[in-house]
Amino acid sequence: MESLRTSQLQLVAGIAFGSVGLLWLLRRLTLRRKISGLQGQVVLITGASSGLGEACAHAFYKAGSKVILCARRVNELERVKNELISLDLTTTTHPPHVLPLDLEDLEGIPAKAAKALALNDGGVDILINNGGMGFRGTVLETELSVQQKVMKVNYFGSVALTKALLPSMIAKGGGHIVALSSVQGKFAIPFRSAYAASKHAMQAFFECLRAEMAQHNVLVTIISPGYIRTNYSYNAVTADGTPHGEMDATIASGMSTDYVAERILHSIVKRQPDVIIGPLYLRMLIYIKAFLPSLYAWVMALRARGGRK
Repeated sequence: MESLRTSQLQLVAGIAFGSVGLLWLLRRLTLRRKISGLQGQVVLITGASSGLGEACAHAFYKAGSKVILCARRVNELERVKNELISLDLTTTTHPPHVLPLDLEDLEGIPAKAAKALALNDGGVDILINNGGMGFRGTVLETELSVQQKVMKVNYFGSVALTKALLPSMIAKGGGHIVALSSVQGKFAIPFRSAYAASKHAMQAFFECLRAEMAQHNVLVTIISPGYIRTNYSYNAVTADGTPHGEMDATIASGMSTDYVAERILHSIVKRQPDVIIGPLYLRMLIYIKAFLPSLYAWVMALRARGGRK
């Protein structure tokens, strides 16, 4: 009797584990099929000369997309382009395009958008607003011009490029816009006022855009990652506009760019509207701010008194 019961339990356990394995396999196959739909799609990536933008270029190029690489540093864009071309891939690929773009030059962005649309007969299918800059400094010491510069690059540049490409997406019956925000677009921490303000603005703008574009089949995905292992803090500006020139410990121990780029690609094919990428404690901070604002204020004040930048 005991052996029969044991056999029954083993059978149930085997069926359960088998079902979980089958479900996992089906999900992977479905995801792979959706990723194959990126083949031939035109993907424009800002900030593609390094870091996360470069990793996104690799991810979408490997998926068979027609990649347009945008940033200020032409030499670095050419390096990324050559590295993509040199990859030994079995999938069908398309030669990447290099398009110099300065997000701070708001007046010149419409002309750059027109050039991007002219590169491919189908226009731009996916826009990844990744370009931006970091910031370190106190509110009291930060010059207004620095606040304006960060807002211009991180927020208005993405808004201008998005608005320049939107009419073509609507005309062709759809598209997908990705806004690389940050968890600091959902909660602010001390000594990041300019950066957090720009990401809060980005969060609000693209939430409005998502609602307004639903009727036009233009999807909007907002990505809010935590710390990513890049040179972002090293290149960040300080209160007087000079480079920070230091690698923060939190950045150095952050997520890899390849991992985040893969998550971005998956969020696009899954048509996810809002994605948070990072460890559990970041999600907890978002919930604490929403449901325990006094506790959140105390934690941030404690951090500010500690002088942690």
